[in-house]
Amino acid sequence: MTPVWYHVRDLAAARGFYQDKLGFTETFVEADGTWAKLERNGMEIALAEGEPQEDGGVAHVDVEDVKAAAEELRQAGVEVGVVFELHGQIRLLDVFDPDGNRLQLAQELSG
Repeated sequence: MTPVWYHVRDLAAARGFYQDKLGFTETFVEADGTWAKLERNGMEIALAEGEPQEDGGVAHVDVEDVKAAAEELRQAGVEVGVVFELHGQIRLLDVFDPDGNRLQLAQELSG
């Protein structure tokens, strides 16, 4: 699987945010410390220092309960959007890292 790449201003801080706040597991760190790869529920992301890109990719992470995740993240001070439901099939939530990079949490709903 090819990871979704995010540019971040502070790689160490971003690695901590994705692990501590969003539940990702770090799977690789480049020996020279220029980038890292993390994974959660089959979604791989890569973080590299640089200026965040507005039109970058968006990681899609499956979760059990989007509403509970939204509340937990809000309580932790993470910037999140509004839970959005599409035709009773899926719930989505935009989540933003401290650099403004967007990822999406998703919960499939049983019809």
